[in-house]
Amino acid sequence: MQRSISVCPKLEKAFQILGKKWNGLIIEVLLNGETHFSTISGSIPELSDRMLSARLRELEEMGIIERLVDTGYPIQVTYRLSKMGRELKPILDEVHNWADKWYSGTGTEIEETK
Repeated sequence: MQRSISVCPKLEKAFQILGKKWNGLIIEVLLNGETHFSTISGSIPELSDRMLSARLRELEEMGIIERLVDTGYPIQVTYRLSKMGRELKPILDEVHNWADKWYSGTGTEIEETK
């Protein structure tokens, strides 16, 4: 007989955010500070500008990033992490530690040493 396991809805939501393709990398770039769309785009070359725009909008709606508009000439738009977004740093640091331990530079698994 299989036991039913309940998944925490808050944990599920967190994984939906961080697990969505590109979100983690966008957040990673923004952990370096406020920046422009072109900087984010240049930092993640496989990510199309159309998809980046969509992800930035989603992350802004979730309260993870803030979009800042300077109405001077020319208009400047920058993005930065909100307080909620900045609090993801230790989590991403641990993901880096885990990836360093288990994956080689080519993205393949490293055999566990005993």
